[in-house]
Amino acid sequence: MTGEQMLKQIVDKSAADASFRQQLISDPKSTICDELGITMPESMSIHVHESDMHTVHIALPPDPNISEEQLEAVSAGLCCCW
Repeated sequence: MTGEQMLKQIVDKSAADASFRQQLISDPKSTICDELGITMPESMSIHVHESDMHTVHIALPPDPNISEEQLEAVSAGLCCCW
């Protein structure tokens, strides 16, 4: 599964399941790992931002000077712009 497919699965479920959405907001890393059956490096953090009519969130791509561990996570499809 690609990073885009994983993101779509999480977003789609959060739109259909209010309980999942709240869990995703309160503990995103564990929620995503449980839902997708994956593990993420301890050093990786996930931030979920809920959009509304007055707030726009912009996700910038990763810094091109990322660490080897981060590069491995990206190449494994575990990291994308969330």
